[in-house]
Amino acid sequence: VVRRRLLQRYEHQPFISCLAGFYSCRWKRYQRRRTEPGKCCCKTRECVFFPLLVGAFCFSLVFLYMWGEAKNDYNNFDWYNYGNLGFWFLWSLVLLIVAAILFMYITLLLVLAMCLLAEGQQLYLHWSHKIGTFLVLGFSITALFILSVLWGDQWKTVRLSFQITAPYLHIGAIAIMVLLSWPMALHAIRADKKVVQVIIVGPYLAILLFLFLIPLGMYSPCIREVGTLGPKPALIGHRGAPMLAPENTEMSFEKTIEHGGDGLETDVTISYDGIPFLMHDSSLRRTTNIREVYPNDTAQNAALFSWNTLKELNAGAWFLKDKPFSCMGSLSRADQNQAMNQSIYKLSNFLRLADSQNKFVIFDLYRPPEKHPYRNSWINRTLEVILNESGIRPQLVLWLENDMRSFVQSVAPGFQQTMGSKAPVEDLLMDNIVKLNLAYTEMSSEDIRKYAEANITTNLYVINEPWLFSLAWCSGAHSVTTNAVHMLKNLSQPLFLMTPQQYNIMWILTDLASVLLISLIFAL
Repeated sequence: VVRRRLLQRYEHQPFISCLAGFYSCRWKRYQRRRTEPGKCCCKTRECVFFPLLVGAFCFSLVFLYMWGEAKNDYNNFDWYNYGNLGFWFLWSLVLLIVAAILFMYITLLLVLAMCLLAEGQQLYLHWSHKIGTFLVLGFSITALFILSVLWGDQWKTVRLSFQITAPYLHIGAIAIMVLLSWPMALHAIRADKKVVQVIIVGPYLAILLFLFLIPLGMYSPCIREVGTLGPKPALIGHRGAPMLAPENTEMSFEKTIEHGGDGLETDVTISYDGIPFLMHDSSLRRTTNIREVYPNDTAQNAALFSWNTLKELNAGAWFLKDKPFSCMGSLSRADQNQAMNQSIYKLSNFLRLADSQNKFVIFDLYRPPEKHPYRNSWINRTLEVILNESGIRPQLVLWLENDMRSFVQSVAPGFQQTMGSKAPVEDLLMDNIVKLNLAYTEMSSEDIRKYAEANITTNLYVINEPWLFSLAWCSGAHSVTTNAVHMLKNLSQPLFLMTPQQYNIMWILTDLASVLLISLIFAL
């Protein structure tokens, strides 16, 4: 009898040994005393810590999902950090990698814990893993808080993403509940008291029922009847094609035209001697070689330089050095040479290019700083270039600037008047507005439809990701401003497009299959 007990004690179980080794860092060759399912699985301290492990998993999952869906705006995040740090780096990609690694680490710990519980083993998380859990929890909460304060609009992106991903997240959640049914059933069936069984099974069944009924309140514009999808939105190159060429340069706009873009978007600043040119930033530091040529003037406003000074600067070498997008790909030798020799582009040349290719244009017009000679005549000077120097057909100009709009309409009645914010339809019609230029976070299929009924089209900016472009397409947007004309041009239909019948079949089959599997697991 003694020998039998010794053999049982020292029986080698590789699976449990590995679980306990990775989770507790205790690599023993004997089987510990098992804890019957339904009984207390660990000491009080471990019982208190286990919810922290679950919390770390939940917060890291939320952050990873949020940051993964924020990929559309990574360039804005990196640009913001550049403004604060003074040098360019792909911080967005680093943050995504860190979030993914931490999530995988905490998920592994949670899976090991669930397996140990299912095997009737006591939980003992090694102190190093406890520190790691606190780090993951602290990092996730801190990152979510900082991003919510500095970049709160990303939660709007997350809500929009649910219109695309919700049907598939629903299937994933049901699959997780099916996997959890095994340890739940094991513990509930072997519990001593009915109360314990109710405590174990009750919340599980409540969550399961909630997941079964979620599709009743689910909405997605991409779930629609055949034949109701509108035309593909027109593509407007945001500062040209900044993934293929230096932004706001001649090469960038030529690349947009080459890849079939329908329009061109840019930013206009006026030099000290009254020449409108294309520049997004207030300074020349990020997109020119100003540091090399005029190192003492790197922080000076771009509008305070003369055109003779501006035209001598290189506006393309930075693109090859900094690689502003993580998904840029490699350029051919010819494109690299062309990029290296780009210079600051004049507005008049930009408009001539657009007119020659029959592309409509839209631009943000920046008012010069105080004590600038054209501080109070910036709109008049810009109109002179558009109407008298460029020769562009007025109907190709989407006029966005709201100041002096009545004057602009009287001087250039052919411009397509464009508003940068939502407003009542009556007010828009009174101001002769024919297009809205809205941030994609304001996307609403209902509003787009309401404006379209009044012959007011909607442009959404800046949309780079195929899923977001698909959502804009399904929502009825007339056009989108994008950094990725070359990628979105290849989409022949929206991603995740399905009919209500197809979705109902997917929903019902998922629920029926999960009920069958969970019932079998509890029965066995």
